[in-house]
Amino acid sequence: MRLLLDACVLYPTVMREMLLGCAKVGLYEPRWSARILEEWARAARKIGPEGEAIARGEVVQVGLAFPGASVAVPIGAERNLWLPDEDDIHVLAAAIAGSCDGIVTMNAKDFPRNTLSEEGLYRSDPDGLLCRFFDESPNAVADVGAQVLTVARDLSGEDWTIRLLMKKARLPRLGKALER
Repeated sequence: MRLLLDACVLYPTVMREMLLGCAKVGLYEPRWSARILEEWARAARKIGPEGEAIARGEVVQVGLAFPGASVAVPIGAERNLWLPDEDDIHVLAAAIAGSCDGIVTMNAKDFPRNTLSEEGLYRSDPDGLLCRFFDESPNAVADVGAQVLTVARDLSGEDWTIRLLMKKARLPRLGKALER
């Protein structure tokens, strides 16, 4: 299964690490475009001037880890597509160009299911998707969660629980599932 990751699920970090960790263990194939990666890097400015520089380094690492994930959107591919937010048409075009099955996004209102289904795509929120992966491969997702938790504890110096970390990352259902 190929899934296009919208910029809003690549930043914040914990959400991205959970999604990409599941890709690393073979639960799906991630896709994105250079424009989506650029949007992620610019969004990281929110944490301060160093945020964008850190994100650009992470973008390079992600590209090396998933060399086949970047999708080139053909010139003119966006012309005949429609979404409520014009800025998201590129995401739809990238999903089509990448032969994706779906788009993973937090922006449900900007990606109407009926519009996506006309293009043979579905929309998934990251929490629902990761819970589905957990139902299908609980050990693999639990291992990814444990790795993400360890890194979060090391970087923050805080004694996170998996449930609280996932809740903070807007993955509350996954956190509850992993806590069991």
